[in-house]
Amino acid sequence: MASETFVSAMMLITGVVAASILIVAVLPMIWGMVGTFSSASAATDRSMRTDFKIVTTYAKITSGSGYLTCSNVSVWIKNIGTTRISANDLKLSDVVVGKSDSFYRATLSTNTPPWPAARATSSNYQTWYYYIYDVGTINNIWEPGETLQIDTFAKDATTSGTAVYFQFTLPSGVSRSAEFTTS
Repeated sequence: MASETFVSAMMLITGVVAASILIVAVLPMIWGMVGTFSSASAATDRSMRTDFKIVTTYAKITSGSGYLTCSNVSVWIKNIGTTRISANDLKLSDVVVGKSDSFYRATLSTNTPPWPAARATSSNYQTWYYYIYDVGTINNIWEPGETLQIDTFAKDATTSGTAVYFQFTLPSGVSRSAEFTTS
């Protein structure tokens, strides 16, 4: 009788110790996975709510006295998501433009269009500028339903009918691209 009680007590103690070890070893891993899943879920939610569509594109060959021959590229993009995109996010965005077989990353211009002739005549005019067509109040935030216009140059697309590649990428990684021809 005493041996059965002793064996039962030992089994109970062993079970409690095993459960404690299991909890101490497994619980931190579970909390770590919960944190990872929460982060991934939040990033996916942000990405799903951030959506935009290239509405129309325009590229025209520009040449004249004091200017290098290039394509003036304009792209209009509509915010069709539910997220407001701040001016800081737009400034951190990437614009890639050029001939479809040789494109480059343009940098945001501090000048407002039209760019000065000095910039257009230099060999390094890989710049872009944006303008938000505000629907409501003018707040420099790209709100849902508003259109963003991006103007840039494709310095190597110098003949009519040249295929131009354009890609716009937000800091969150959401991007859209289009390929079109110069006129």
